[in-house]
Amino acid sequence: MNFLATAQPAVHQVMSILAAGAGPSRDGGPGAWMYELRGILTVIIGVVVLMGSVYFILSTNMGGRLAFLVSFASLAGWFFLMGAVWWTYGIGLKGPDPSWDAMQGRTVLQDTNALSLAGALDAPVTVPDGATPTEVATTVASQFVDEGWKQLAPSAASFGQASSAAEGYLLASEAFASNSEYKVVNVFDFGGERKPRFADGKIDFIAFWHNPRYSIVEVAPVVPVRAEPGRAPTVPRIDESQPRQYVYMIRNRGAKRHPAAYITIGSLVVFLISCWLLHRRDRRVAYNRSQLALPAKA
Repeated sequence: MNFLATAQPAVHQVMSILAAGAGPSRDGGPGAWMYELRGILTVIIGVVVLMGSVYFILSTNMGGRLAFLVSFASLAGWFFLMGAVWWTYGIGLKGPDPSWDAMQGRTVLQDTNALSLAGALDAPVTVPDGATPTEVATTVASQFVDEGWKQLAPSAASFGQASSAAEGYLLASEAFASNSEYKVVNVFDFGGERKPRFADGKIDFIAFWHNPRYSIVEVAPVVPVRAEPGRAPTVPRIDESQPRQYVYMIRNRGAKRHPAAYITIGSLVVFLISCWLLHRRDRRVAYNRSQLALPAKA
Protein backbone atom coordinates (compact mmCIF):
# COMPACT_ATOMS: atom_id res chain seq x y z
CA MET A 1 0.00 0.00 0.00
CA ASN A 2 2.83 2.37 0.81
CA PHE A 3 4.38 1.66 -2.60
CA LEU A 4 1.10 2.34 -4.40
CA ALA A 5 0.59 5.54 -2.46
CA THR A 6 4.11 6.68 -3.34
CA ALA A 7 3.95 5.69 -7.02
CA GLN A 8 0.50 7.10 -7.71
CA PRO A 9 1.62 10.77 -8.03
CA ALA A 10 4.49 9.78 -10.33
CA VAL A 11 2.20 7.71 -12.56
CA HIS A 12 -0.30 10.55 -12.65
CA GLN A 13 2.43 12.98 -13.69
CA VAL A 14 3.69 10.67 -16.45
CA MET A 15 0.18 10.22 -17.84
CA SER A 16 -0.31 14.00 -17.76
CA ILE A 17 2.88 14.46 -19.80
CA LEU A 18 1.75 11.89 -22.37
CA ALA A 19 -1.70 13.40 -22.65
CA ALA A 20 -0.38 16.95 -23.13
CA GLY A 21 -0.54 18.01 -26.76
CA ALA A 22 1.92 20.89 -26.31
CA GLY A 23 4.92 21.49 -24.16
CA PRO A 24 8.26 23.21 -23.85
CA SER A 25 9.69 21.00 -26.62
CA ARG A 26 7.89 23.04 -29.29
CA ASP A 27 10.09 26.09 -28.74
CA GLY A 28 13.35 24.12 -28.66
CA GLY A 29 14.10 25.21 -25.09
CA PRO A 30 14.33 23.14 -21.93
CA GLY A 31 12.44 19.89 -22.26
CA ALA A 32 13.21 19.40 -25.96
CA TRP A 33 13.35 15.68 -25.20
CA MET A 34 9.58 15.68 -24.57
CA TYR A 35 8.59 13.96 -27.84
CA GLU A 36 11.25 11.27 -27.47
CA LEU A 37 10.18 10.59 -23.88
CA ARG A 38 6.54 10.40 -24.89
CA GLY A 39 7.37 7.88 -27.63
CA ILE A 40 9.43 5.66 -25.33
CA LEU A 41 6.83 5.73 -22.54
CA THR A 42 4.01 5.06 -25.00
CA VAL A 43 5.74 1.90 -26.23
CA ILE A 44 6.49 0.73 -22.68
CA ILE A 45 2.92 1.32 -21.49
CA GLY A 46 1.52 -0.37 -24.61
CA VAL A 47 3.65 -3.46 -24.01
CA VAL A 48 2.73 -3.60 -20.34
CA VAL A 49 -0.99 -3.12 -20.96
CA LEU A 50 -1.41 -5.44 -23.93
CA MET A 51 1.12 -8.22 -23.28
CA GLY A 52 1.22 -7.79 -19.53
CA SER A 53 -2.54 -8.08 -19.16
CA VAL A 54 -2.56 -11.38 -21.07
CA TYR A 55 0.30 -12.70 -18.97
CA PHE A 56 -1.39 -11.57 -15.76
CA ILE A 57 -4.65 -13.36 -16.61
CA LEU A 58 -2.83 -16.56 -17.59
CA SER A 59 -0.65 -16.47 -14.49
CA THR A 60 -3.71 -16.55 -12.24
CA ASN A 61 -4.63 -19.96 -13.72
CA MET A 62 -1.31 -21.51 -14.76
CA GLY A 63 1.34 -20.00 -12.58
CA GLY A 64 4.04 -17.55 -13.50
CA ARG A 65 6.44 -19.80 -15.44
CA LEU A 66 3.88 -21.67 -17.54
CA ALA A 67 1.94 -18.48 -18.25
CA PHE A 68 5.09 -16.77 -19.50
CA LEU A 69 5.89 -19.69 -21.83
CA VAL A 70 2.33 -19.81 -23.22
CA SER A 71 2.10 -16.05 -23.74
CA PHE A 72 5.59 -15.95 -25.29
CA ALA A 73 4.70 -18.74 -27.73
CA SER A 74 1.48 -16.93 -28.63
CA LEU A 75 3.36 -13.70 -29.26
CA ALA A 76 5.86 -15.51 -31.52
CA GLY A 77 3.00 -17.14 -33.44
CA TRP A 78 1.32 -13.77 -33.93
CA PHE A 79 4.61 -12.29 -35.19
CA PHE A 80 4.89 -15.21 -37.60
CA LEU A 81 1.41 -14.59 -39.05
CA MET A 82 2.01 -10.85 -39.30
CA GLY A 83 5.40 -11.35 -40.99
CA ALA A 84 3.91 -13.87 -43.43
CA VAL A 85 1.29 -11.33 -44.53
CA TRP A 86 3.95 -8.63 -44.88
CA TRP A 87 6.18 -11.01 -46.84
CA THR A 88 3.37 -12.06 -49.19
CA TYR A 89 2.01 -8.62 -50.06
CA GLY A 90 5.20 -6.54 -49.70
CA ILE A 91 3.75 -4.28 -46.99
CA GLY A 92 4.65 -3.37 -43.42
CA LEU A 93 8.35 -3.15 -42.65
CA LYS A 94 10.04 -2.88 -46.05
CA GLY A 95 13.62 -2.76 -47.27
CA PRO A 96 15.08 -0.70 -50.13
CA ASP A 97 13.15 -0.70 -53.41
CA PRO A 98 14.69 -1.88 -56.70
CA SER A 99 16.84 0.67 -58.51
CA TRP A 100 19.27 1.12 -61.37
CA ASP A 101 22.86 1.19 -60.10
CA ALA A 102 25.88 2.57 -61.91
CA MET A 103 28.48 0.32 -63.49
CA GLN A 104 31.53 1.46 -61.57
CA GLY A 105 34.02 3.23 -63.82
CA ARG A 106 31.99 2.72 -66.99
CA THR A 107 28.61 4.33 -66.48
CA VAL A 108 28.62 7.27 -68.91
CA LEU A 109 30.08 6.17 -72.27
CA GLN A 110 30.78 9.06 -74.63
CA ASP A 111 31.96 7.22 -77.76
CA THR A 112 31.20 3.98 -79.59
CA ASN A 113 34.54 2.34 -78.76
CA ALA A 114 33.74 2.61 -75.05
CA LEU A 115 30.70 0.37 -75.55
CA SER A 116 32.82 -2.67 -76.35
CA LEU A 117 35.53 -1.77 -73.83
CA ALA A 118 32.91 -1.53 -71.07
CA GLY A 119 31.44 -4.92 -71.99
CA ALA A 120 28.09 -3.63 -73.21
CA LEU A 121 28.77 -4.95 -76.71
CA ASP A 122 30.68 -8.11 -77.49
CA ALA A 123 32.29 -6.79 -80.68
CA PRO A 124 33.56 -3.30 -81.53
CA VAL A 125 31.26 -1.10 -83.57
CA THR A 126 32.35 -0.92 -87.22
CA VAL A 127 31.25 2.20 -89.09
CA PRO A 128 32.42 3.52 -92.49
CA ASP A 129 34.69 6.52 -92.65
CA GLY A 130 32.89 9.83 -92.83
CA ALA A 131 29.68 8.52 -91.26
CA THR A 132 27.54 11.12 -89.55
CA PRO A 133 26.70 10.83 -85.85
CA THR A 134 23.15 9.82 -86.79
CA GLU A 135 24.40 6.99 -89.00
CA VAL A 136 26.76 5.84 -86.26
CA ALA A 137 23.89 5.81 -83.76
CA THR A 138 21.75 3.75 -86.17
CA THR A 139 24.59 1.22 -86.58
CA VAL A 140 25.04 0.98 -82.82
CA ALA A 141 21.29 0.42 -82.27
CA SER A 142 21.26 -2.35 -84.89
CA GLN A 143 24.23 -4.05 -83.23
CA PHE A 144 22.51 -3.90 -79.84
CA VAL A 145 19.48 -5.69 -81.27
CA ASP A 146 21.67 -8.25 -83.10
CA GLU A 147 23.49 -9.13 -79.87
CA GLY A 148 20.27 -9.87 -77.98
CA TRP A 149 19.41 -6.52 -76.42
CA LYS A 150 15.73 -5.60 -76.36
CA GLN A 151 14.81 -2.12 -77.57
CA LEU A 152 12.08 -0.76 -75.30
CA ALA A 153 9.14 1.25 -76.53
CA PRO A 154 8.84 4.81 -75.18
CA SER A 155 5.48 3.87 -73.65
CA ALA A 156 6.99 1.06 -71.53
CA ALA A 157 7.32 1.66 -67.80
CA SER A 158 10.93 0.45 -67.85
CA PHE A 159 11.75 3.13 -70.45
CA GLY A 160 10.80 5.94 -68.07
CA GLN A 161 12.45 4.34 -65.04
CA ALA A 162 15.75 3.82 -66.82
CA SER A 163 15.65 7.31 -68.33
CA SER A 164 15.06 8.89 -64.94
CA ALA A 165 17.94 6.96 -63.37
CA ALA A 166 20.26 7.83 -66.27
CA GLU A 167 19.51 11.51 -65.79
CA GLY A 168 21.07 11.46 -62.33
CA TYR A 169 24.26 9.83 -63.58
CA LEU A 170 24.55 12.21 -66.53
CA LEU A 171 24.27 15.26 -64.31
CA ALA A 172 26.60 13.80 -61.68
CA SER A 173 29.28 13.14 -64.31
CA GLU A 174 28.84 16.71 -65.62
CA ALA A 175 28.35 15.41 -69.15
CA PHE A 176 25.44 17.85 -69.37
CA ALA A 177 24.61 20.85 -67.25
CA SER A 178 20.86 20.15 -67.16
CA ASN A 179 18.27 17.78 -68.58
CA SER A 180 17.25 20.41 -71.14
CA GLU A 181 20.52 19.88 -73.04
CA TYR A 182 19.79 16.30 -74.14
CA LYS A 183 16.97 13.97 -75.11
CA VAL A 184 16.58 10.25 -74.45
CA VAL A 185 16.42 8.49 -77.79
CA ASN A 186 16.54 4.75 -77.03
CA VAL A 187 16.62 2.40 -74.08
CA PHE A 188 18.01 -1.12 -74.48
CA ASP A 189 17.42 -3.90 -71.94
CA PHE A 190 19.26 -7.19 -71.50
CA GLY A 191 19.07 -10.13 -69.05
CA GLY A 192 16.98 -10.47 -65.91
CA GLU A 193 15.55 -13.91 -66.72
CA ARG A 194 14.18 -15.94 -63.81
CA LYS A 195 15.53 -19.40 -63.05
CA PRO A 196 15.18 -22.35 -62.71
CA ARG A 197 12.31 -22.89 -65.13
CA PHE A 198 11.12 -26.12 -66.70
CA ALA A 199 8.93 -27.24 -69.60
CA ASP A 200 9.90 -24.29 -71.78
CA GLY A 201 9.20 -21.81 -69.02
CA LYS A 202 5.72 -23.10 -68.15
CA ILE A 203 6.82 -24.36 -64.72
CA ASP A 204 8.42 -21.51 -62.80
CA PHE A 205 6.99 -21.61 -59.28
CA ILE A 206 10.49 -22.11 -57.83
CA ALA A 207 12.20 -19.53 -60.08
CA PHE A 208 13.43 -17.36 -57.23
CA TRP A 209 16.80 -16.48 -58.82
CA HIS A 210 17.48 -13.99 -61.61
CA ASN A 211 20.23 -13.40 -64.10
CA PRO A 212 21.87 -9.97 -63.98
CA ARG A 213 19.87 -7.33 -65.82
CA TYR A 214 21.49 -4.45 -67.68
CA SER A 215 20.21 -1.31 -69.34
CA ILE A 216 21.71 1.09 -71.88
CA VAL A 217 20.16 4.55 -72.24
CA GLU A 218 21.05 6.41 -75.42
CA VAL A 219 20.87 10.21 -75.22
CA ALA A 220 21.37 12.78 -77.93
CA PRO A 221 22.38 16.43 -77.46
CA VAL A 222 19.76 18.95 -78.55
CA VAL A 223 20.05 22.32 -80.23
CA PRO A 224 19.94 25.14 -77.64
CA VAL A 225 16.44 26.54 -77.35
CA ARG A 226 15.98 30.29 -77.34
CA ALA A 227 13.49 31.57 -74.79
CA GLU A 228 11.68 34.55 -76.30
CA PRO A 229 9.44 36.67 -74.07
CA GLY A 230 5.75 36.22 -74.78
CA ARG A 231 6.20 33.05 -76.84
CA ALA A 232 5.97 29.40 -75.95
CA PRO A 233 9.30 27.57 -75.90
CA THR A 234 10.10 25.61 -79.02
CA VAL A 235 10.28 21.83 -79.05
CA PRO A 236 13.86 20.60 -78.47
CA ARG A 237 15.47 19.37 -81.67
CA ILE A 238 18.27 16.78 -81.79
CA ASP A 239 21.63 18.15 -82.81
CA GLU A 240 22.62 15.86 -85.70
CA SER A 241 26.23 17.10 -85.64
CA GLN A 242 26.94 15.85 -82.10
CA PRO A 243 27.69 12.21 -81.20
CA ARG A 244 25.35 10.22 -78.98
CA GLN A 245 26.20 9.28 -75.40
CA TYR A 246 25.23 6.14 -73.51
CA VAL A 247 24.53 5.36 -69.85
CA TYR A 248 25.35 1.79 -68.79
CA MET A 249 23.51 0.55 -65.68
CA ILE A 250 22.82 -2.67 -63.81
CA ARG A 251 19.60 -3.53 -62.03
CA ASN A 252 19.60 -3.75 -58.25
CA ARG A 253 16.60 -5.86 -57.26
CA GLY A 254 16.56 -4.29 -53.81
CA ALA A 255 15.46 -5.98 -50.60
CA LYS A 256 11.86 -4.92 -50.22
CA ARG A 257 10.67 -8.17 -48.59
CA HIS A 258 13.82 -9.09 -46.68
CA PRO A 259 12.84 -7.56 -43.29
CA ALA A 260 9.46 -9.32 -43.41
CA ALA A 261 11.15 -12.58 -44.37
CA TYR A 262 13.57 -12.35 -41.44
CA ILE A 263 10.70 -11.63 -39.04
CA THR A 264 8.67 -14.53 -40.40
CA ILE A 265 11.46 -17.11 -40.28
CA GLY A 266 12.80 -15.95 -36.92
CA SER A 267 9.35 -15.90 -35.32
CA LEU A 268 8.59 -19.36 -36.68
CA VAL A 269 11.77 -20.76 -35.12
CA VAL A 270 10.97 -19.16 -31.76
CA PHE A 271 7.36 -20.40 -31.96
CA LEU A 272 8.41 -23.98 -32.71
CA ILE A 273 10.96 -23.98 -29.88
CA SER A 274 8.34 -22.66 -27.47
CA CYS A 275 5.86 -25.32 -28.56
CA TRP A 276 8.52 -27.99 -28.10
CA LEU A 277 9.20 -26.76 -24.57
CA LEU A 278 5.48 -26.86 -23.79
CA HIS A 279 5.22 -30.37 -25.22
CA ARG A 280 8.21 -31.54 -23.19
CA ARG A 281 6.67 -30.09 -20.05
CA ASP A 282 3.35 -31.85 -20.71
CA ARG A 283 5.15 -35.16 -21.16
CA ARG A 284 7.08 -34.66 -17.95
CA VAL A 285 3.90 -33.81 -16.05
CA ALA A 286 2.12 -36.87 -17.50
CA TYR A 287 5.06 -39.08 -16.53
CA ASN A 288 5.16 -37.76 -12.97
CA ARG A 289 1.43 -38.29 -12.56
CA SER A 290 1.70 -41.88 -13.80
CA GLN A 291 4.15 -42.81 -11.05
CA LEU A 292 2.96 -44.51 -7.87
CA ALA A 293 2.53 -42.23 -4.92
CA LEU A 294 5.18 -42.48 -2.24
CA PRO A 295 3.94 -43.80 1.06
CA ALA A 296 3.51 -41.24 3.77
CA LYS A 297 5.99 -41.36 6.57
CA ALA A 298 4.81 -41.58 10.15
